[in-house]
Amino acid sequence: MLLNSVSVDELARDEESLKRFLRTLPPVDQVGVEGRAAMLSTRSIKNASKNFAIDLAIRMVDLTTLEGADTPGKVKALCNKAVRPDPTDSTVPHVGAVCVYNDMVSIARAHLDSIGGHDVPVAAVSTAFPSGRASQAVKIQDTKDALDAGAGEIDMVIDRGAFLSGRYGEVFDEIKLIKSLCGEKAHLKVIFETGELVTYDNVRKASFMAMLAGADFIKTSTGKVAPAATPPVVLVMLEAVRDFHIMTGRKVGVKPAGGIRTTKDAIKQLVLVNETAGEEWLSPNLFRIGASALLNDLLMQRMKMRDGRYSSSNYVTLD
Repeated sequence: MLLNSVSVDELARDEESLKRFLRTLPPVDQVGVEGRAAMLSTRSIKNASKNFAIDLAIRMVDLTTLEGADTPGKVKALCNKAVRPDPTDSTVPHVGAVCVYNDMVSIARAHLDSIGGHDVPVAAVSTAFPSGRASQAVKIQDTKDALDAGAGEIDMVIDRGAFLSGRYGEVFDEIKLIKSLCGEKAHLKVIFETGELVTYDNVRKASFMAMLAGADFIKTSTGKVAPAATPPVVLVMLEAVRDFHIMTGRKVGVKPAGGIRTTKDAIKQLVLVNETAGEEWLSPNLFRIGASALLNDLLMQRMKMRDGRYSSSNYVTLD
């Protein structure tokens, strides 16, 4: 089925049209998806490619702190690390974004600007993160507060209860509403919490629904629920953005979050991207990794590569 602006508008008019479209999506071959994800995770890459992959992964990191104990000092320290991940090496690139709760957005934005981090956006979690259980009025105000504080990216959560109950139109309309609030001020990332969606078919349906509603990125998880960014789930989402681009001509990004802690984990994600969506998605504009601990391991592996503390073999295995 080829989608265009007219048919997208038609899908948005009523819930039945949306449901009919979602029913036309082919079911996910669970064995096939899991087998392909496992196969890609065994790939080996050249040392020269690993240098490139590490720096690319650093540029893709949404450096995150989402704890009740977050303080202005902690957020400022996170911003320092975002701009200069390794203070001793100016060749290390800055990260993709700093991701914080709403009340820390203005602190993060002001501090980033004061230390030369104008190019590092602040991403704010919104719409009653992480549960998504709040009135629409609360979700609207939550988003407006983040935008007014200087957020350049909004990471919203969908109402999983509504989705799992089949109230797709309700979820679709909420995404569309939040996207309208973002306007030109901020990119919208839509979080599914894939561990609660349970099936790959649900992940595919949520992916298409969010993209049809205007999402700039689709995101696996809040990082609060396991399982989160498993390779098969990310593969399903990458297939969805690839197919949506073929159908509509519009490119949508993917953000896995939760459980990606090591350089090997990150490089496996990049292999998935390259082999599924394609080389165009190997950019912070179309792929991000939500993480708190990953950056330290990327920096450690980068130092080992720089100092020659790897095997003389031309290849580095991922498993």
